[in-house]
Amino acid sequence: MAKNQALQLLGGLTPAEFLSEYWHKKPLLIKNAIPNFTGLLSPEELAGLACEDEVQSRIVEEINGQWHASHGPFDDEDFARLPENPDPKHRWTLLVQTVNHYLPEASALLQQFDFIPHARLDDLMISYAPDGGGVGPHFDSYDVFLLQGQGKRLWRVSEQTDLELIEGAPLRILKNFDTAQEWLLEAGDMLYLPPQLAHWGIAVSDGKVDCMTYSIGFRAPKPGACYRFLGYAG
Repeated sequence: MAKNQALQLLGGLTPAEFLSEYWHKKPLLIKNAIPNFTGLLSPEELAGLACEDEVQSRIVEEINGQWHASHGPFDDEDFARLPENPDPKHRWTLLVQTVNHYLPEASALLQQFDFIPHARLDDLMISYAPDGGGVGPHFDSYDVFLLQGQGKRLWRVSEQTDLELIEGAPLRILKNFDTAQEWLLEAGDMLYLPPQLAHWGIAVSDGKVDCMTYSIGFRAPKPGACYRFLGYAG
């Protein structure tokens, strides 16, 4: 990746500075990380991927405060039952995994993160949600870059040690969440989050454009493995 492109992607930091100061340590908000980025595909195209047999996808719903999850492949009837307009009693999101396996443009996007060893790359997940949609407060065991496509998403983070989960929920959703910081991401903005940092993303719609977020995940190294960051001296 060109040096100027890397500096833009990381908000003016060099890859070496990012790896030293933020990677695996603390969050970083990068405004306009990818200028003019509004996404790689439309909500309809994402839904089409979720209907394919070989594609891993989920619909996560919060209905009257209760969480539900269903797994694809989906069909037109599955989407028809979901509310098209924001409904505080029925919020939902569609998540499609490993989009980089099916969309050449997605693979090209991931190449911008080549300052991280490719062996650690997990996948590109794309989510779509109308206003209020999300998967609830949770934490992950991997590093993730959250790149905003169309629409907006409010991200809340917490350094809490209370990891009690909602009993019976189909996802690992935190029962209590104590917001320490929050950021509103617009198209082209990106948020880096290290592992084990509790976070909560909430779709924000202006009534015209719903939210699509691109999650670039990197697995933690296996015990005993040795990874070296090569190619960037500063």
